[in-house]
Amino acid sequence: MSLDLVLMLSVAVTGGLLAHLLRLPPLVGFLVAGFVLAGLGVTGTPALDTLADLGVVLLLFAIGLKFDVRVLGRREVLGVSVLHAVLSIGLVLGLLAAAGAAGAGLLADVEGTDLVLVALALSFSSTVVAVKVLEEQNATRSLHGRTTIGILVVQDLVAVAALVVVGGESPRWWAPLLLFLVPVSWPARRVLDRIDHGELLTLVGVTLALVPGYALFDAAGLKGDLGALVVGVLLAPSARAEEVAKSVFSVKELLLVAFFLSVGLHGAPDASGIALAVALVALVPVKAVLFALLLRASGFRVRTATRAAASLASYSEFALIVVVAAASAGALGPEWLVVVSTAVALSFVVASVTSAVVDRLSSAASHRLPDPVRLHPEERPVDLQRADALVLGMGRLGRAASSRLVEGYGLRVVGVDSDPARAGDLSAYGLHVVEGDATDPLFWERVTDEGTVRLVLLAMPFHGSNLAALDQLRRSGFGGSVTAVTRYDEEVAQLAERAAVVGLYDAAGAELADRAVRTAGPDLS
Repeated sequence: MSLDLVLMLSVAVTGGLLAHLLRLPPLVGFLVAGFVLAGLGVTGTPALDTLADLGVVLLLFAIGLKFDVRVLGRREVLGVSVLHAVLSIGLVLGLLAAAGAAGAGLLADVEGTDLVLVALALSFSSTVVAVKVLEEQNATRSLHGRTTIGILVVQDLVAVAALVVVGGESPRWWAPLLLFLVPVSWPARRVLDRIDHGELLTLVGVTLALVPGYALFDAAGLKGDLGALVVGVLLAPSARAEEVAKSVFSVKELLLVAFFLSVGLHGAPDASGIALAVALVALVPVKAVLFALLLRASGFRVRTATRAAASLASYSEFALIVVVAAASAGALGPEWLVVVSTAVALSFVVASVTSAVVDRLSSAASHRLPDPVRLHPEERPVDLQRADALVLGMGRLGRAASSRLVEGYGLRVVGVDSDPARAGDLSAYGLHVVEGDATDPLFWERVTDEGTVRLVLLAMPFHGSNLAALDQLRRSGFGGSVTAVTRYDEEVAQLAERAAVVGLYDAAGAELADRAVRTAGPDLS
């Protein structure tokens, strides 16, 4: 092992630990570590560049796995993304023009089109920061969580398109044959559905991202990054897509360390570069306010819009990826990479502070601004209609349990599911199902309950979701019986510790309903 590699690992770990101690994203520490290494005279290596590229590829693949095509057509996703991008680009161009007029040397010989590329890159929001904030809030499946991820996907698609344009390579004549990946994705999803959870699932996921994704698209003269995103999107309908995304997450995070180190190795900015980076960071609160106003105009309550805006405020790691590609193609000087990387790192610091006080921010905003008159359908009050039982999660198991509770015990049952299409289909079928994320505290704020609910069945497919919903029930003061479904033995103990009665994952829905009623007591049975 070379001395430079040992030094890079040591400084990277030190930077990550210091960032952690300061309650900042570790990526900030890795960027600073790169600056320190550059100051020590350490240069990048081909191996580091390869690892950095792999990290970006897996990041795009994981994003594709969480992609829902239906979300893109929504006004609060596509409309807000486009309007915010236009306004954000205008703001950044205005700031850069002012800096140029003030005599910033960095702007002396830059073409207008190159400045537009920089402004476009800075219009993106950080996927890493946003997903981290949403996961800390257990809000990835909430309205503002799904909307945030939808906006991020739109931005990522634009970023990939920008990478293709910057790359400037013409596709091969056989590139249209890549359309055959669409029918091929069906058997690939079937294979994923049959793989046990574990290291094999991770290996298969990484292979799919790199071979039919990156390598095939790269050979066709298209960006390999685009291929990883496309393959992820094609696999997204699989029932195991979210598990695959989580399984490659740790690998992706480790490889992204190399990316941020490699960016930092371009060197730290000079005084004028730092001044420009700080000025760009001053636009972060403006960027957040724009998101909040646009989402409120789409029918979001002020509290929901504020939470989504806080998640989307920081500059994106994709800004670095786009600027790196532009610098490699000669469209921008390397000094721009240093300035943008500093601005991104500082915006992460701002995002960390904001996420720690997001509850107070959203509360303060909701007290000062009225909610829109025409609320988004998912923001309207949820009437449980004097229900006896709630079933959280209306998949196969939840549907069967609901039917048993209604037909076998004559209970009034309300189902809750975060999938709008599923909730609509089941409502049309005759079940009382409301759309909502039971793990989201904002959902429970909209619930109007007359105290009739005595039984709750947690039938969501992911253990973390059931635990989060259980926390929300306890915080709301619910004192009735809770029965949860689980898959693994280690999950049983976690649920039992929280006073939930656990049903087996492979139990029939009717049996699960029977156990829930027996647990609730003789009044229900």
